[in-house]
Amino acid sequence: MDIVERAVAVLQRDGIIVYPTETVYGLGADAFSEDAVHRVYEVKRRPLGKPMSVAVSDEDMLWAIAMVDDAAEAFIRRFLPGPVTVVLPATSCIPAVLTGGTGRIGIRMPDCEIAIAIIAELDAPITATSATIAGKREPVRPDEVTVVYDLLVDGGTLPGTPSTVVDLVDRTILRPGAEADAVARYIASMD
Repeated sequence: MDIVERAVAVLQRDGIIVYPTETVYGLGADAFSEDAVHRVYEVKRRPLGKPMSVAVSDEDMLWAIAMVDDAAEAFIRRFLPGPVTVVLPATSCIPAVLTGGTGRIGIRMPDCEIAIAIIAELDAPITATSATIAGKREPVRPDEVTVVYDLLVDGGTLPGTPSTVVDLVDRTILRPGAEADAVARYIASMD
């Protein structure tokens, strides 16, 4: 059994994986399983009510979990896959705990082959939050992971700049990170 199959088997049992992205190590659980999502909140010591992003493998999966207008679609086609998290209105299939009561969901499509392969094989989004205790430095190496997990997918040392988080409803950058300047220029041109 290869690492992708092992990771998917863990996710299908409501387990938690640590997985590489093009930014930092993420903590992944089946985003459609409320039990698995609650485990992620627990191991991160993240307060319930604070939204948590998810990662998807392709545009079809993104369209299934978020409402995407023409402007958002153009943005997505320009920046994803890549180190950008887009915040959009969530569809009803997303557990409310992930939206933190906002009705919006942060979505990543990592530019990382193994992360995409795991999500595609699971055929469901997974949580996309750093593999560390809430508020601590994001891990760039496996030995920096500070949370409990069931399986770690080793991707070596990662670049370390977190994704830029952009709210495509309000057209604002919520957290600058990788590609922040390009995202800011694009958002300014949307008006």
